[in-house]
Amino acid sequence: MAKWLMKTEPGDYSWDRLLEDGKTEWDGVRNHQAAANMRAMQVGDQAFFYRSLKDPAVLGIIEVTRSAFPDPDDPDGRWVRVEVAPVEALPNEVSLKAIKAEERLADLALVRQSRLSVMPVSDAHWELICRMAEAES
Repeated sequence: MAKWLMKTEPGDYSWDRLLEDGKTEWDGVRNHQAAANMRAMQVGDQAFFYRSLKDPAVLGIIEVTRSAFPDPDDPDGRWVRVEVAPVEALPNEVSLKAIKAEERLADLALVRQSRLSVMPVSDAHWELICRMAEAES
């Protein structure tokens, strides 16, 4: 299974709201590379739930429960959505500052392409971020 990181702004969709809702359609992605990443997602893939802008940090782990499907808000058919559900909150948030300070994460897409909203995460990076959060990977 592939691993991912999915960014959201707290005012758009929060971790707490995802926990309340139990699942959501990940929408609003309007970047070709991020959309291609979403098209590559398969049911069962996991992703870090990342809060951007205000106190940016990895907060939890989510799982893809429905692979890419056309975004009904896009009349041109260029964009997609995936459905995700929460798996677990991380014991400790992993801040962007901590991620940038860890030299073994220097080639993580979050560091290299900070504006990309959906990105792949290697197994090694996944395990390291989970260790930083004191979570089981």
